[in-house]
Amino acid sequence: MGIRLHFWGAAQTVTGSSHHLECAGQNVLLDCGLFQGHRQQGREINAHLALPVEQLNAVVLSHAHIDHSGDLPLLAKQGYRGPIYTTPATVDLCEKMLKDSAHIQESDAEFVNKRWRRRKAIGMNGEADGATPLYTQEDAAQAVEQFKPVKLHTPQLLAGSTADAGFTTTTYDAGHMLGSTCVLVEAKEQGQTTRLLFSGDVGRKGLPIIHDPDTAPAAEYLIMESTYGNRLHQPIGPVKKKLANLVNRTVARGGHIVMPAFAVGRTQQVVMLLHELIDAKAIPDIPIFVDSPLAVNVTDVFRKHEEEWDEGARAFADLHEDPFGWRRLKYTRTVEESKALNGLHVPFIVISASGMCEAGRVLHHLKNSIEDPRNLVLITGFQAQNTLGRAIVEKQPEVKIFGEPLRLRAEVDSIGELSGHADQRELLEWMQPIVPTLKQVFLVHGEPDAQQALKAEIEKMYKLNVVCPKRGDRFEVG
Repeated sequence: MGIRLHFWGAAQTVTGSSHHLECAGQNVLLDCGLFQGHRQQGREINAHLALPVEQLNAVVLSHAHIDHSGDLPLLAKQGYRGPIYTTPATVDLCEKMLKDSAHIQESDAEFVNKRWRRRKAIGMNGEADGATPLYTQEDAAQAVEQFKPVKLHTPQLLAGSTADAGFTTTTYDAGHMLGSTCVLVEAKEQGQTTRLLFSGDVGRKGLPIIHDPDTAPAAEYLIMESTYGNRLHQPIGPVKKKLANLVNRTVARGGHIVMPAFAVGRTQQVVMLLHELIDAKAIPDIPIFVDSPLAVNVTDVFRKHEEEWDEGARAFADLHEDPFGWRRLKYTRTVEESKALNGLHVPFIVISASGMCEAGRVLHHLKNSIEDPRNLVLITGFQAQNTLGRAIVEKQPEVKIFGEPLRLRAEVDSIGELSGHADQRELLEWMQPIVPTLKQVFLVHGEPDAQQALKAEIEKMYKLNVVCPKRGDRFEVG
């Protein structure tokens, strides 16, 4: 008796988080995220859920990032009408983010169909006509209707379960982004209780705006992310000085800065740091643009949830200043405003989604910037395999944007110090308090090299059994 685990997503890869738990006849999904990578491969993986929706009793969502939440509208499209448990901030973020994800799905399908019709008109073969979006904005709206907000540190009996059989969950602050959690799962069957902890994405101490991670609660089994399992971040402290040096160097040669940044979390952190640097006269007062409709909408959610702010962000509020926008900053909403930036001939900074350079307005800014050595492309987060962002951060001499090969002549740098993911040392420190109760660790949300390095360290330091499950692998614990 115990929990039957079925690893469905983020298994030996970074995106598409989805883990199926079964106990006492009850079925729960931890996360339901989009896999991000090659278009056809992503479509194939994302279209297949971990189990038929009629068998699913509940979903527990760790946080709002699309690689954790982005397949929820497909659940709704296929008929799931049960609850999706998560924090109030995550509910508000997902309302914006899932609608945006659905819009991208619809736009991609429209683009493929237009290209097919164009190729057909001139007698060329291509993709079959009739490409359909994975889901629509109506599906996203339906998923949002099913969210059930739950406060941190508050036990929640999941739908279909009873006090004696099934699942109870309690969430703790993961310190990764606004509203992010790790989830303690207590599963009861035939008088036996099994405690499993799902890390979600573990954050770092000292990140701008958000709280530090809570101490991990005791559990017998741990499903833990491993994104940076083979790396150590630079300290967060010097990041402002590094950012100032990069800005000043680019301005001195007359260039501009393109910062691909995740609309949620990273954009708001960068904006606050730039705010502080300009106030301190550490960088010149140049135009700064946030060119992402989603980032604009999400920033409003950040403003709403002051209970999620750390002391640094609250200090701005105490001075009657908005940490996410001030007189120097321009939030662009329309396509026309976005296109106008390409005609500027003075130094400026543009912060634009998507964070891995795979979609959105940032592609147009990169296309108009990367062949000029005066400019800087400043990477602000993890870049998954087979993404344009990975090609840029690896400084490949030529990259393709909209199918067009372009020479990468702009300077490329990164401020990985702002990563919302704990590194190897931080993951080991985060799990250390629960080592005495742990029986087994499952590593997810990481590429194989990162997982193997972290597995070796955990086995060496803590003498625990560590497994790196593949997609589809099943285990029984308890």
